[in-house]
Amino acid sequence: MKAAEIALTASTLIAGDRARQNGDLAKTFRAFADLAEAYLRNRRDPTAPLSPSEAAKLLMLLKLARSENGAHNNDDYIDMAGYAAIAGELEGRGL
Repeated sequence: MKAAEIALTASTLIAGDRARQNGDLAKTFRAFADLAEAYLRNRRDPTAPLSPSEAAKLLMLLKLARSENGAHNNDDYIDMAGYAAIAGELEGRGL
């Protein structure tokens, strides 16, 4: 797929089904920003670089924000479970 096709597909999704499914863009990303800030402020060492497992945890928070602000979508919960599993594996590896 060429770049222009990718951009067009993304534009169609953002303005169409995903907009209806994920709720108001500003509200969802405000909620995600609030959750991410709280997480980052309260982790073991707030000054440490972000680890791979913490990155997976932040993606869980994005899905949580979407689930709170959009229409019910089982994929949000499946994705949260997947990111939790990834975070657990990475943390188990010390990452």
